Order: sequence, then C-alpha cells, then structure tokens
Amino acid sequence: MRSRYSAFCRGDAQYLLHTWHPLTRPQSVELDSAISWRRLDIVRTERGGLFDREGVVEFTAHYREDGIAGQQNEVSRFLKVDRQWYYLDADPDSLNFT
Repeated sequence: MRSRYSAFCRGDAQYLLHTWHPLTRPQSVELDSAISWRRLDIVRTERGGLFDREGVVEFTAHYREDGIAGQQNEVSRFLKVDRQWYYLDADPDSLNFT
C-alpha cells in the first residue's frame, strides 16, 4: 500500500499498473498533476502477513488540489501471487472524497 501511495506522489503510473492485479487492472492510468499527495494514514489492516494470500488496508490519503486540502478514504483489497502483493480493488462502499 505504501509503495503504491509513493507511486501516486511521484506520478509513476507504470508502477501502479505493475502492482495492479491482472483481473482488475485497467489498460492505462491517468494521474491528475493538479493533485499533490501530502500524507498517508493507515487506519487498519486485516491479514496481509507473511503466510496470507490476501489482505485488506483501510487508509486515508491527504492531498491538495488547486490549493484546497482534501482526503480520500478507502478500503483496498490485495492478493499475493508468487510472493508479490497486487492491488485488487476498492470496496465501493468505502470510497469517500472530502
């Protein structure tokens, strides 16, 4: 999760695609250069340990867009394949931008 957040901060769309599970990965990712990511707070995690094959991360990502502070709240699901974690999707009920 933290490495994907860092990729958003750096504008690294290729890394985001590389760490996205093939079942749900889009063809491309368009990042908004007007958004400046400021901080990531991990709210909670479920599973995701060394011997787990899936995990959940709830987070709040803080950003600024056109000088206005905002935050994104999300519960993300991850799957591990061959010792590599991949972002699967977000719980649609958890998505909240303020």
